[in-house]
Amino acid sequence: MLRKTLPALWLVGAVLSAVPRALGADSNVQVRSVGSIVITVSDMDRAVDFYGRVLTFEKVTDSEAAGGDVERFFGVFGSRVRVVRMKLGDESIELVQFLAPRGRPIPVDSRSNDVWFQHIAVIVSDMDRAYAILRENKVEFASSEPQRLPDWNKNAAGIRAFYFKDPDEHPVEILQFPEGKGDPKWHQSNSRLFLGIDHTAIVVSNTDASLKFYRDLLGLQIAGESENYGTEQEHLNNVFGAHLRITSLRASGGPGIELLEYLSPRDGHRISVDERANDMVHRETELEVSDAEAALAPLRAAKATLVSSGDVELHDRALSLTRGFVVRDPDGHAIAIVQR
Repeated sequence: MLRKTLPALWLVGAVLSAVPRALGADSNVQVRSVGSIVITVSDMDRAVDFYGRVLTFEKVTDSEAAGGDVERFFGVFGSRVRVVRMKLGDESIELVQFLAPRGRPIPVDSRSNDVWFQHIAVIVSDMDRAYAILRENKVEFASSEPQRLPDWNKNAAGIRAFYFKDPDEHPVEILQFPEGKGDPKWHQSNSRLFLGIDHTAIVVSNTDASLKFYRDLLGLQIAGESENYGTEQEHLNNVFGAHLRITSLRASGGPGIELLEYLSPRDGHRISVDERANDMVHRETELEVSDAEAALAPLRAAKATLVSSGDVELHDRALSLTRGFVVRDPDGHAIAIVQR
């Protein structure tokens, strides 16, 4: 079990004002957009079938990569990976199977308030139809059933959501916005049921510390805030007594990043100090920049922890990158700073 915990990676120095800023203004890393959400899987064919057949993602690329640059990027010696990029609407995921070396499964006692928790929120045009399809395909439930967030919660009122798990136990959310909430594109007339990815959500131990990383250092902008609790939230997360501070962040393009701080209960597991990219619990959120080499300097100055050996030039285009590196946020979530 993953029980050793990653210490808080406090960011130090003069770069870390906690005052909200306009997108990209005076930030140290100029993030252009949020890119793919990278998911480590144990069986690529099974994962592609699930995301493609059940959730209607379209396979875009399918390739293998190995060599020193791949090892340095992922921080795993002897890596050989199969990478499949899949697209839904305007957004995409990248499924990564480590053909060598194989990693560990997600802990069997994993819960939604564990700090390693991360999901993608797939927007649907009809929650009842989407839920029926998931039931027909016998997905593993994480929520007890779809939940409608209550009217008293102004910022979340009327949102319908449901958590379930993919074949590797990664949590996934389907979500339907009521009129007047969410990106207007989710309300355009569309014959599709599964529309795209609105955001990826991560559990954080301290929102203010995370904002110093995502807002002040990376230049993302706060797009919304909410405090969610009550029986609907408890049954959505399947955590008794769930009381969350939720902060949504955006770049100028791509899906959002949603910070989930459990004000209660605060007994979730931390990310293991020996978590690696080939472990099933591993996710990476890609942040696209124009110059990965320049982006590394302020992160090093802030004493952020690197997964990669440094800024890595990727000669094998199987990863669809020219260069980049993986860094950890204050709680240990992996962020891939990439240049395409």
